[in-house]
Amino acid sequence: MSHDLIISGGSVIDGSGTEAKKADVAVDGDRITRIGDLTGAEAARTIDATGKVVTPGFVDLHTHLDAQVGWDPEMKSSSYHGVTTALIGNCGVTFAPVGKQNHRMLAELMEAVEDIAADAIMDGLPWDWTSYGGYLDAVDKLQPALNVVGLAGHSPIRFEAMGDKSMDEGVQATDEELDHICRLVRESVEQGAVGFSSSRFLGHFVPDGRLTPGTWADLRETQAIQQAVVEGGGRGALFQVAPDMQSRMRTEIEMFDQGAEIGCHVMYSGGAGPQGDGGVSRTAEFLQRNNENGRKMTSICHTRPSGAMFGLIKAIPFRNTPWKELMQLPSVEERVAALKDPATRDRLIKRSKETGFSADPTLMHPMGLGEVPDYDLARKNSLTQLAEAAGADPIDYYVDRLVETEGKEIWNYWAFGGALENQWEYMRMEHCVPMLADAGAHVGIFTDTDSPTFLLSELTKRQGVYTLPEAIHRITQASADVLGLVERGSVKEGWIADLNVIDYEALETGYPYFVNDFPHGGGRYIVESQGYVATIVGGQPIIENGKHTGKRPGHVIRDFARG
Repeated sequence: MSHDLIISGGSVIDGSGTEAKKADVAVDGDRITRIGDLTGAEAARTIDATGKVVTPGFVDLHTHLDAQVGWDPEMKSSSYHGVTTALIGNCGVTFAPVGKQNHRMLAELMEAVEDIAADAIMDGLPWDWTSYGGYLDAVDKLQPALNVVGLAGHSPIRFEAMGDKSMDEGVQATDEELDHICRLVRESVEQGAVGFSSSRFLGHFVPDGRLTPGTWADLRETQAIQQAVVEGGGRGALFQVAPDMQSRMRTEIEMFDQGAEIGCHVMYSGGAGPQGDGGVSRTAEFLQRNNENGRKMTSICHTRPSGAMFGLIKAIPFRNTPWKELMQLPSVEERVAALKDPATRDRLIKRSKETGFSADPTLMHPMGLGEVPDYDLARKNSLTQLAEAAGADPIDYYVDRLVETEGKEIWNYWAFGGALENQWEYMRMEHCVPMLADAGAHVGIFTDTDSPTFLLSELTKRQGVYTLPEAIHRITQASADVLGLVERGSVKEGWIADLNVIDYEALETGYPYFVNDFPHGGGRYIVESQGYVATIVGGQPIIENGKHTGKRPGHVIRDFARG
């Protein structure tokens, strides 16, 4: 028998958490057809995986690619990092259901929350839908490189039902409005959404300074929505939350409990703090309780410290007029040239010493200029530490380093995820999936789309946070199970051929770089990788040796395993 593709001689890590087994993998059409010794079998194409690992494709549970897929169907940078299925619509920020009169409002909402220009969103998408099912149809027609799973969002739904007051603190839905909200939720899930998402995070603002619709919804509303999610999608349909654990922890925990009891699979973004064990033991007990007697709950988390990328590209750690004027110069080269002028440098430094940093210099870490960025997990090279070692003022040191590196070096700001040992223990919890790459979000400020590569290359290979089979399990089978993906997430005969072939020893994340490839010249950070021999979606290689093949075999997934 001749096959379409044989991946030969690799070590198969099947996603179950078990150890690798040497085997060949045959693919025909979009399915895995044979696993084992295929010596002598013929194929139209063979990928030599000798010395490499073969894994399921990665399933990213937190992206904001809802708009970007319109003008970047290759879905960069996720596609550079082994992702074959991406969950969009997180944090309640989606583009459906929507009436025509509210298109611009949703575009401006996405701009305010996720740093993608509203004009790019308006011109980059067809906007030919009203229902959530219609939006999924539109995404499918774009022929994305990756598979897409969608969440219906609280923001458009609450705004459709309540109008402008949906963002006012203290204003709750009337009975009639709540019925409208629940009807839209139920219909969206029936039309193919994997569930519902909401943001209660107190940092997600709309353009006028209020918080996104849904932030202030009470437990009466969220409980009714959870019931509508189960009615529309069955037990196990997703209820995703970016919670407010700082000021409303008790309320959020009650909301999670209610959702799990009603029958939702509750998924929330979390992480560990710096004090004690960072809340890991308490969270582990909470998750364990909510995964008994038919309940389902998962926490997802970031894999490395992040929050902003400072330098001369876009974001700066100062808020004063001289720096704003410097950043108005059209290129990094011109900004460097200005910094080399003694008068300009002195003016910048003098004013900055009066106003101070807008970001904590103890949390700013230079990433060097190497092909592979230095994320300073040893915690020896913060700006404060480097300035002290040099006997210099941190502002002087920072400006000098910008000049010395010709503005090419990026400083990673550890706004979250910096309590490393606690964060790693959080990631080891049984019901935690470290797959929160936030692709498509905050694109001009920072990027975490390399999260799965960082997880494998740094945290697994060098730090030993996981064994390789366990790390692969978390971001494939475990992640797919959260969504209820059917015949995806494992390397099994008869299952969909979403696969990675990885040179594990060579696997590294790349250095982020900035491009202006959005409609109207908008910009974003992209980060590539080393070590992905091939990423295969539905039997077709979309990445080979780190480069796109031009194939776009992904499609919208609407059917899920429930129960």
